[in-house]
Amino acid sequence: MKVVLFCGGLGTRLKDIGGEIPKPMVKIGYRPILWHVMKYYAHYGHKDFILCLGYKADVIKSYFLNYNEYISNDFTLSNGDKELRSKTSDVSDWKITFVDTGLRSKIGQRLKAVEEYLAGEEMFLANYSDGLTNLPLPEMIEAFEKSGKIASFVCVKPSQSFHVVSLRNGNCIEKIQCLRDTDLTINGGYYVFRKKIFQYIQSGEDLVADVFERLIKENQLMGYKYDEFWQCMDTFKEHQELNDMVEEGNAPWEVWKNNR
Repeated sequence: MKVVLFCGGLGTRLKDIGGEIPKPMVKIGYRPILWHVMKYYAHYGHKDFILCLGYKADVIKSYFLNYNEYISNDFTLSNGDKELRSKTSDVSDWKITFVDTGLRSKIGQRLKAVEEYLAGEEMFLANYSDGLTNLPLPEMIEAFEKSGKIASFVCVKPSQSFHVVSLRNGNCIEKIQCLRDTDLTINGGYYVFRKKIFQYIQSGEDLVADVFERLIKENQLMGYKYDEFWQCMDTFKEHQELNDMVEEGNAPWEVWKNNR
């Protein structure tokens, strides 16, 4: 299946880390988080990508135009450093379509802007490009296919340690719980769609606030609960946690290494 990646946002919460680069290009280890997300999908055989670009689109284009496979793969240097031979490869069999979907477009608009590139696709995948997981993707896709619904997203435990407060009689605190310890789940940003999703998108709309509301009313939206590893990269702390995992050799989302 083709994979639509939303990577055109401003990423204002990570300005101090990324500076003038777009959020999907903020590095985890020595590769941008966008690369990690694409590598995850490629591991499961989904190597046809459509990038919905916006802010600093030239940075993302330049990265792939000047991509160096040897950085992320084992290779042999010989013949007086004139010959390089890579033992493995990653992007050589990827197909990447770069589409300018607007600087400040909402996600629904970005998705609608790439509809023509999904012609003939009965189903396709999509992702926010700012979260990592070891979700067994084939299982999610199979569950979605059987459901017959139009859209699905993974429901995960929130990574933030905020506290949920229950009130009674207006202002009396009844209960305080860490968000992670409740039964609440959030949208993890990993989607499976049928092409009928485009019939629900109107001009200038957001995907979740507008399109999903219509799908819910028609019982056409499915949630796929996943309780194992998922981590977004919205804050400096989360960025550091992901980098620490790489440095410690414990990066659960690297399913291409773990053979999950």
